[in-house]
Amino acid sequence: MPVVQDSVWLISGCSTGFGREIARTALERGARVAVTARRPEAVADLVEAWPERAVALALDVTDQGSIAAAVADTVSTFGRIDVLVNNAGYGYVAAVEEGEDAAVRAMFEANFFGALALTQAVLPHLREQGSGHIINNSSQAGIMANPGTGFYSASKHALEGLMEALAKEVAPLGIRVTSVQPGAFRTDWSGRSMQRSGVRLPAYEEHVHSRLDMIAQMDGKQPGDPVRAAGIMVDLYAMEDPPVQLLLGAGVLAAYRDKLGAQHANLERWQALTQAADFPADEGQGT
Repeated sequence: MPVVQDSVWLISGCSTGFGREIARTALERGARVAVTARRPEAVADLVEAWPERAVALALDVTDQGSIAAAVADTVSTFGRIDVLVNNAGYGYVAAVEEGEDAAVRAMFEANFFGALALTQAVLPHLREQGSGHIINNSSQAGIMANPGTGFYSASKHALEGLMEALAKEVAPLGIRVTSVQPGAFRTDWSGRSMQRSGVRLPAYEEHVHSRLDMIAQMDGKQPGDPVRAAGIMVDLYAMEDPPVQLLLGAGVLAAYRDKLGAQHANLERWQALTQAADFPADEGQGT
């Protein structure tokens, strides 16, 4: 069973929030960590605290050259990569009709294509050593969609689908994949880092904008503790049989149970219509 001590971690988006806490927790437990940010000076304090086991690297997950350099520098510094944490990303909120094309595409570049590119860059190293763990800091939005967060949900649903397939592809190679779906946590997601469309149509004021205003007002009051969550994410690497998906927070657990119940009821309601699309079982067979 893997142990955190002396394992090598490459973590994207460490300047604030989950990324910083995951890096700090891994270092506290004896791991060696490539602590990354678009501006390495933003994570210099972590390297100063653990100078022998941490290195600050520039990483912009929307830049292929930056990704290649960060992966190469991690391997050059530590000799290997045991854990990749895809954490970099941000939220963009709007009603679907209000979405601004450039802003939506930029968010997808960070949340989905960035994680994809970084994963593809690390996978050859994990395959060669026959081991490793890819941990994705996804979101409850990756398994549920609600008014105003459709674009963000779409980027995270895409990541969830990709990583579910990847987990099945690389399991025979000794590589594990876990996607984590946090609920509402006290990070910068709904505050400083959230982007909101400049378009605000009156038709969506009551049932979309009011929800987005409520999310913004929750900033700093969310029930989820990023430090506890980071500890759980680091624990995943040390587990003999880690989950492929893991919800974090009582709120997302309750909401997802409600969704699954509604989905089950929908399947039962429309079962006959669903099955009517197939050829009859006895078609083409003799009497």
